Amino acid sequence: MDYLKKYKKMIALRGLTEHTVKSYSTYISAFLDYNESHLHKYMSQINYNDLREFITFLQITRNLNDRTINAAISQLRFFFIYVLHRPWDPSQLPMRKFDTYLPYVPSMEEVDEFISTITDIKVKAMVSLLYGSGLRIGEVCNLRYEDIERKNMRIHIRHSKNRSDRYAILAKESLDILTQYWFECGRPKGYLFPKQRGDDRPIDTFYLSRNIHLHEDELGWERRITCHTFRHAFGTHLYEMYHDLLLVKELLGHKSLASTVIYIHLATPDTKESLSPLDRNRGDRHE
Repeated sequence: MDYLKKYKKMIALRGLTEHTVKSYSTYISAFLDYNESHLHKYMSQINYNDLREFITFLQITRNLNDRTINAAISQLRFFFIYVLHRPWDPSQLPMRKFDTYLPYVPSMEEVDEFISTITDIKVKAMVSLLYGSGLRIGEVCNLRYEDIERKNMRIHIRHSKNRSDRYAILAKESLDILTQYWFECGRPKGYLFPKQRGDDRPIDTFYLSRNIHLHEDELGWERRITCHTFRHAFGTHLYEMYHDLLLVKELLGHKSLASTVIYIHLATPDTKESLSPLDRNRGDRHE
């Protein structure tokens, strides 16, 4: 039996994208290879000792962090339940606890410098949409010509991560950059950022990731920025401007407010208006 093929089929039945199906299959593919090279067992013979041995092997050979190990365990759990039709005992392979770190968020001035100094108009247009509208990289890559509503200054996001459509704001500066890109780069009428081979397919996400790192090098900056950094910056700076968490939630397209709360922690506090509990009786304010 082709277990990887069956696994991918079961994952696809959940309605996930092709990219997500591929990423969710990474460690199942590795496990099947490990069984062939080390365990030499039929799938019906695989036990929790084998799984624990595989997880240890992954951690040693690939130096994976605890969060990634949890992703591997989740894939094994899905594989056991939906492909092998075997019960899963979480006490036999528990999830790891891991430290939570706040993501890096550049200042407004740093974002302005980064975008304004990009010389490639295509890269500049894509980055301006990441930050100006708070889009995910996949949403930018899959934008189509008709999704840009210039009259209403908004962007129609189709089938987002939450599997629902939404509208994102369109910044005037982003529209100006996007218009320049459109006229200079072939006036695309299908995908706004098609593959460079000329067919009507969206550009790969790694194109922008690679160019963001190249621009960091050009600026002499430490490599700290990813595509998702600009979405975090959008949410953080928006919260700093309006202190309205519901607004941030709506514009980022979060399904739950719990996903938006992080921007309270990422926002830079206004120290002139902050009042320490120690000063509560005096009413002192920072001068």
